[in-house]
Amino acid sequence: MSRVDPEQGEHKPDLPGPSVWPIGVAVGVACLLVGLVISWWIVAIGGGISIVFGFLWLSDLSGHPVGARPAAAPPPATTGPPPAQRRPEGPTTTRSGFLSVATLGLGGVIGALVSIPPIFLAIVPPFLKQSKKPVDLGPLAQFPAGQWVVTTFMLDPSEGAVSRRTAYIRYNGPLKGQPSFTIISNRCAHLGCPVQPLGLVQPDKTKTISTTGGEVVTTIPVLAVSGFSCPCHGGAYDTEGNRTAGPPVRGLDRYEFSIKNGHLILGRNYSVSKVDGAGAGARIHKYDLTGPGQHIDGWEQIFYPIQPPH
Repeated sequence: MSRVDPEQGEHKPDLPGPSVWPIGVAVGVACLLVGLVISWWIVAIGGGISIVFGFLWLSDLSGHPVGARPAAAPPPATTGPPPAQRRPEGPTTTRSGFLSVATLGLGGVIGALVSIPPIFLAIVPPFLKQSKKPVDLGPLAQFPAGQWVVTTFMLDPSEGAVSRRTAYIRYNGPLKGQPSFTIISNRCAHLGCPVQPLGLVQPDKTKTISTTGGEVVTTIPVLAVSGFSCPCHGGAYDTEGNRTAGPPVRGLDRYEFSIKNGHLILGRNYSVSKVDGAGAGARIHKYDLTGPGQHIDGWEQIFYPIQPPH
């Protein structure tokens, strides 16, 4: 039969009770992983939840819960012989508490070693080496004012035909003393199928030139263009690329441009929600390039993943 110290009473180790903090950490990690696919703000929420509940969990395991009040002062001593002096004892760590903290730390290290490399390989590469060099489309004389020209070129001649692109180009005349162009991508904003101009294509007037940068550019004039149409799913657009019918969720993408030594230089492409006005006086609602079928304005945009730089 064990003896009990009358001053201390029966000593039992303080075992950590059931805790909801691990559930909170798991919910935060789940939100973080879902946010990597959906949106950056869900990543931020998931990271915040994981940090808060992880801190509370560690505090609970260490035996010093957050917000714990100090122990009450002992009652005044009663009359009688003074108690025997005892050396003060610091806070003790139970075996179960030590094992819990060690297990949590080891699990965190293993989880980091397992998860960080694939996350790095999945997220970082799309943000690297995404810059595009400008494309020389040739002299301005091959783009008559007010007429659409089907222009085919290669974004990177060293990559061959896989980098071949087509754009619909119209010279709008001068704007503030500088040439103004409308350059529309032929990629449908629904699923990326090639849209076709609704007009009279003149293949007998096809021209192929080699520019100073080594690009081979082909141009075909089109008369009386009334808009653009996608033959795959019936998407329809007006002459400024605005959606007029069918499943597309926005207007056609466009290209930036510049003029250098009398040549039209094609820059990066970007997405457009809609265009107000027409020609040189058009007001373009411009956004970073996004994938086909993706909303770029309105509340629906929160359901789409983060776009890497293009």
